[in-house]
Amino acid sequence: MPNINEIATSAKDTANKLGIKKFDIYGSTVDETSVQVDQGEPKQVKASNRSGVTVRVWNEDNTMGVTSTTDVDPKGLELALKTAYEASFFGVKENVPDFSPEATVNIENNKSEKANQAPVSQLIESLIVAEKELLAVHPAIKGVPYNGLAQRDIDRFYLNSNGAIRTESHSLASIYLYSKTEEEGKKPRSAGAFRINHSLDNLDINGCIKETADKTISHLNYEKVTTGKYRVVFSAEAFLSLLGAFSNLFNAQSILDKQSLSTPDSLGNQIASPLLSVCDDALHPANIGAEAFDGEGTPTRRISLIENGVLTGFLHSAGTAKRMNANLTGNASIGAKVSVSPNFYHVFAAANSEQEYSLETAENVILIDDLQALHAGVKSLQGSFSLPFDGWLVNKGVKTSIESATVAGDFLEVLKSIIYVEKEPELTPGGVCPRIWVDELSITGE
Repeated sequence: MPNINEIATSAKDTANKLGIKKFDIYGSTVDETSVQVDQGEPKQVKASNRSGVTVRVWNEDNTMGVTSTTDVDPKGLELALKTAYEASFFGVKENVPDFSPEATVNIENNKSEKANQAPVSQLIESLIVAEKELLAVHPAIKGVPYNGLAQRDIDRFYLNSNGAIRTESHSLASIYLYSKTEEEGKKPRSAGAFRINHSLDNLDINGCIKETADKTISHLNYEKVTTGKYRVVFSAEAFLSLLGAFSNLFNAQSILDKQSLSTPDSLGNQIASPLLSVCDDALHPANIGAEAFDGEGTPTRRISLIENGVLTGFLHSAGTAKRMNANLTGNASIGAKVSVSPNFYHVFAAANSEQEYSLETAENVILIDDLQALHAGVKSLQGSFSLPFDGWLVNKGVKTSIESATVAGDFLEVLKSIIYVEKEPELTPGGVCPRIWVDELSITGE
């Protein structure tokens, strides 16, 4: 991909030639290498370089057209600008998207650092060693059917005809291990773990192996669980999965489209236990893939969503912020339609709980490690869910794996039923969160 200044110059020259006065372009390129192994042999090696830009053009009547292309040389840009201009005459007449008023605001400390990419042979060797070590932990672990080690360089940019130019680059490396057991007379059991960092050198592969092994072994001696109401403890990943499934609660676009559990008047309402606070914090130090600006060029920032159980904020694009007379938040993605999505959740205890709880002393609580089938078991507009899960029945520190069960409830009731937010946070791909204790939920055993 040409550098940002070349694209900006070429876009302006082409726009002038076509008589286009107002346009913007968002683009990214991802250079990725990933490997998978199977029983000590390379199973799959993939290398890809994906790039693309989204071009938006406004005509004299201020209606807008959008087109996407992977071709950003002068000819490709000219065709994209021309196509978007032609499409603009068929654009929506109401609530037409516009430039973000913060697209030209200076971003301090916008770091663009890339790590050196490791050779493919090193990726394969590292993953083969990880698989071998995982298989050696316990004789019941017979395979690691799902695994992957990947590294990627990401470049992003945004520019518009008002003079905004933004660019950033960063590198990521990640590993995923998912092991499976085989024991005579028993059902196969499995578990996985994930790690991410800026480069392969800094990636905690040993931590990933240990977590995968510990979880897998803990599932070997499983038992059925009696159907009933239980006190439930959500792992960080499980709670953030549920929060993500009901993110329409904070999504201003969903609210305006009447596809949300909230309304514009919901701000200030007590929607959760006073113990809970939630932020969307793209720039959190633990966010390895932190992005300094969104698809409209708006700087990202920390946004308070729930404070002491009170709904305090929504996530906005430039368009939703204007319509709801709110501040921008830096959560927009541009395409055929501007969409809004969370960046990186930060969940934490808002206040000291009157009573602290511990798995070492608690009796008959369900620890949910991983929720499954979120695409099918969540009714996001009704607030209800019924989901299979991996987890344990914990009794005074003794964990017994649950053979098969589902958890069901109402998400808003879950938020209000939180009795304890642990202090120790865990890092997941979607954010930072401690374990969350919920007073009572329905568990259905097999």
